[in-house]
Amino acid sequence: MITLAIDASTYEGNVAVLDESRVLAEEAVAMRGADQERLMPAVATALSAANVSVRDLGRVVCGAGPGSFTSLRIGGSIAKGIASGIGAPLFACPSLGLIVAGADLHPGVYLATLDALRGEYYAGLYERADDGHVHEITAARVIAADRLDTAAAEASAELIGPSHGGLVPRARGVLRLGDLLANRGAVDIATWEPTYGRLAEAQVKWESVHGRPLPKS
Repeated sequence: MITLAIDASTYEGNVAVLDESRVLAEEAVAMRGADQERLMPAVATALSAANVSVRDLGRVVCGAGPGSFTSLRIGGSIAKGIASGIGAPLFACPSLGLIVAGADLHPGVYLATLDALRGEYYAGLYERADDGHVHEITAARVIAADRLDTAAAEASAELIGPSHGGLVPRARGVLRLGDLLANRGAVDIATWEPTYGRLAEAQVKWESVHGRPLPKS
């Protein structure tokens, strides 16, 4: 089965075309400061490099966050649009898991992190087994930056992430998250949204000014 995997939880969008246990093609693009949307062209480039038609896809997998609000919305919209358009199932996987699963790491326990701003980090605990497969121990939570080392030590885990070793979520990591995806199953394309982790800055400012929750459309 051919899989299109997308993650845009950070300011770098990542795309991979996978065939069972092989990476056929992958692309990485900047999400921040770009004068045009680059993630969808990266999808097209990866599919072309893999010599795969969008109609050949058996499923779409999207990094579910948490992370950058705007980037996640772009990635999620593209993943939902493609899956819906071709009638393929859409799966969601934790972006923190893609840090552990997408890197060349030895077996062990890892506290994967992404900057949540405001002196805090999103952190999730994962175990990389001897066979390379990655299992989630605890889902993402917010931890103060000055508590990360302590949290990692308490879990006997190695601290990793963009700010800790320069490791970012890689879409290719979907290959090592098979059990997690199988256990969770496909999401409802119509209702699924990424896990943003916290409200967008614009929404926070609007609610602060107006003294009430932002109305939902």
